[in-house]
Amino acid sequence: MTNMILDHYEINKNTAALLPAYHTDYQTTVWEKERRFHVKKTPHELIKEACLEGGADYNGRKAAVTYKTGVSIKVPIPLIPQEQIYAFPTHSPKLHECHWLFYHHIKTIQRHPDTPTHTIITFKDEKELLLHVSYHTMERQLQRTSYCITRFTPYLTYN
Repeated sequence: MTNMILDHYEINKNTAALLPAYHTDYQTTVWEKERRFHVKKTPHELIKEACLEGGADYNGRKAAVTYKTGVSIKVPIPLIPQEQIYAFPTHSPKLHECHWLFYHHIKTIQRHPDTPTHTIITFKDEKELLLHVSYHTMERQLQRTSYCITRFTPYLTYN
């Protein structure tokens, strides 16, 4: 596990989650497979930068998803669709408590056994994240992202 503080972080295929941090030295905790980083930029800033790396700006990606899926709140974002990197927010991206989760790293979601307003996310590396978000909301976000992926995956062409 790494606890270094980075000025910059580039979202990649290993990025599993961007968690808002309540710390004076950094604003995001990045979860990757087997590693953690702290980054001075906010999760939303990192998402916007990844969109640009993927060939479009955040507002364009968001508008395209809304156009193709009808989803207009807590919109999943195809950050780098050609690399199958899709993320979705747990809250409105305008809120500080918004976490960004990366669809292809999620193994399961489960209701918290004692608190119905909480959900346990298990990632493929078996790490768990407790979120202050209802199971219903998380399930809906996963479904929206899955639909987004099917709408943005290029169709194979046959000659």
